[in-house]
Order: sequence, then structure tokens, then C-alpha cells
Amino acid sequence: MRIGLIGTGRIGTFHSEVLGRHPDVDSLVLADADAPRAAAVAERVGAESVAEPGGVFAAGVDAVVIASATASHAELIGRAAMAGLPVFCEKPIALDLAGTGRALAEVAAAGTELQIGFMRRFDTGFGAARATVGSGALGILHTVRAVTADPGPPPAGYLPLSGGLYRDCLVHDFDAIRWVTGREVDEVYAVGESRDPRTPHEAGVFAEAGDVHTAGVVLTLDDGTVATATATRFNGAGYDVRMELAGHLDQITVGLDDRTPLVSVEPRGPRRPARTWPSFLERFGPAYERELDAFLKLVRGEIANPCDGREALEALRIAEACELSRSERRRVALAEIPGGA
Repeated sequence: MRIGLIGTGRIGTFHSEVLGRHPDVDSLVLADADAPRAAAVAERVGAESVAEPGGVFAAGVDAVVIASATASHAELIGRAAMAGLPVFCEKPIALDLAGTGRALAEVAAAGTELQIGFMRRFDTGFGAARATVGSGALGILHTVRAVTADPGPPPAGYLPLSGGLYRDCLVHDFDAIRWVTGREVDEVYAVGESRDPRTPHEAGVFAEAGDVHTAGVVLTLDDGTVATATATRFNGAGYDVRMELAGHLDQITVGLDDRTPLVSVEPRGPRRPARTWPSFLERFGPAYERELDAFLKLVRGEIANPCDGREALEALRIAEACELSRSERRRVALAEIPGGA
């Protein structure tokens, strides 16, 4: 297959390395708004490059992987759909419901495929948790706890473009909760902290961007299960993603291993890890590879779409409900958010 990849930043470069060595990829075409960067990455991974992102669609590719800046996703998805090309796109489709809906409509009208990059669905631990819940081994599920903690915040210039902590970061937890439990979210209550711990007596970059750096959400699922999701940009101990699921028969956890940045203060508890997870790419590297392998199988018609665009829409609806809840300091029902099935 001949694959086009748009975007050669950190995640795009990682994807180019994965695709460049994949046995089913005969040739790879890279593009980026920064053409010299795309050319440099292409030379390093043995790929071709084109002068601008639109050039990928004229390069005779069989499918497109989109890892460019968020603001470009919806337009590029639409262009791929018009060209009849299946697309893998990093989340989100767009930062708003209207843009997401338009892109999904274009894909549906073209009859093409759109796979969304929710990599936790391809992580071994999250997959095992989903299987355990589905088997009934936990009994009646009553509590879910999800944690995402970044070791440090992104550059200040990224914050106004990110969509905020709920849309940019917690959206992965929202998708994972839906996927692992097999349930939908009925209602949310969200809170957040914007006071920057680096400058506690100033408004700080998070407040200026209308964002928060730490947030907590209580989610009520459609069967009454209580779920919580917390996230922070300031977890100096390391990168930490975990999920706990408890039922009336048993409980399990995802993400607890010899690199989890968590120390017990109990006398017989686990000690500090010799090496913690430094970032999402190291923690979820194998999952990123599996999702691209699944996309290539999808392109070949060997499997059904493992994570289509509707999944991105549903996760975004939960994030939108959280933003409304935080701003109005109230519980928000998902039925208030447009775009539901």
C-alpha cells in the first residue's frame, strides 16, 4: 500500500516510523505545513515528501493518516472523503460539535472510512479490562475511577488552541470509560482549577486561556454506575494513566506496573519505581502501533472499523457537557448537548 501522512510533529514523526517499517506499506508520502520538517523526517524514515499537505491527495495514495494541527483535521478529513480515501485521524475531528458533525457528514456522503486515534482502545491493559467487565467477572459494576496525569504542561502557546483540558486530555478518559464499560454517560458534574502552581498569586496562562490545569468529573452512566475522571498538567512524579473498576464480586486496575509514578507510604507497600513513564509516547507506544496496524487492515477490508468517527463525537459531547457544568456550576445531562444518536 501507498500511505500518505500529513503532519510531522512529535506524534506524526512517530507514526511515520511505524508506517515506514510496516510490511504492508510499500511507500510513504509525508507532508507538513512546515515543508522542510516533512522533508527531513522523510529522509530519515526512507519516505517521500511533498511541498504542502494538499499534495498528498495528488500523490496516488491508498489511504491518509492525519496527525497535523488540530485546526486542520476537519478540512483534511473532508478532502480525503472527496477523494474517496479512507482516513486515520488523531483526535479530535474538530474542537466544536458543528465542525465534527460536518466532517462526519462528508465521510458518510462519500461512503469512506474514518478511524479515530483513541489509542487506549489498543492498549493491552485497557483491552483486558474491557474483556473482564464483559465476562461478568466483576459482577455488577458500581464504581469506575480514571486518572490521567501529565508530568508537565504544554507550551503556553498551545493552550488557546487545545480546546481545553476536558477536550484535549480528559476526552481520552471519556472514551475509555464508554469503551471499557460498554455504557453511555447520562450526566456529568465537573470542576477545575486554573491557578497556576508556578505563579500562584497571578492569573496565570491557564486562566488567560480560559482553561484549567487540573480537573475532576463525576459521571453517572446510563445504568447508574458512578465514574470519576481526574486530570492534571502538573504531575511531577511522571506520566500516569490508570483506571480502576469495582463490582460487587471483584475489582481490577489498569496502568499499575513497575513504572507507575506512585509511591505507597504503607510499611509494606510498593517503593518508588526506578524509572517512571516520562510521556504518553513511551507509555502507549505499542498501542499506537496496534491502532495503525488495525487501520491498514481496515483499508484492506479485513476488519470492521474499530473506532469510527461517531466515537469522537460522543467523547466530545461529554467534554462539552463538562465545560458547561464547570462554567455554570451544575449537573449537566448529556441530553442537553446536541449531536447524540
